[in-house]
Amino acid sequence: MTNFAPFDAADYLDDEETIAEYLTAALEDSNPDVFLAAIRDVARGMAQLARDAGLGRESLYKALAPGAKPRYDTILKLLHGLGVKLTAAPSPRIIG
Repeated sequence: MTNFAPFDAADYLDDEETIAEYLTAALEDSNPDVFLAAIRDVARGMAQLARDAGLGRESLYKALAPGAKPRYDTILKLLHGLGVKLTAAPSPRIIG
């Protein structure tokens, strides 16, 4: 039997470009918890992220808890703290 180390996405999220691509992929899922989980994956140190985002640590944990419904301004602060920004792009139209 072969033993594998558990996969941790955070091990590969080591620069802003990769983080931005990872978060963009998470935004494509219709389940908002996927995006919050991706932010949790990206957040290396919650205390540092809280400081960088201008949030209290408890507020940060609450905002990223499964099922949470964080405010838009909280999400923007988190993304700023992570060194990425949210952008919009046209989606391809489905021709039916």
